[in-house]
Amino acid sequence: MTGYYDIVLGLIPVALLGITAALLVVGLSFTAAVPIAAFVAMGIIGHAMFVNTPADTSDEAQSARPPLNAD
Repeated sequence: MTGYYDIVLGLIPVALLGITAALLVVGLSFTAAVPIAAFVAMGIIGHAMFVNTPADTSDEAQSARPPLNAD
């Protein structure tokens, strides 16, 4: 079964290659198309890392760790 992070790993090269190809077809130069596509791929990676974090939020994982002491 494919999860969110499997889809993200598949979307990174698809976004990089697909958007570059689409922008080349539209008439944009290669040196402009690649950074635009890379920015989209970077956005996908950033979403996976910071918005939908890969943290284990199960009750077992939280109860296994003692609370942090800030003193």
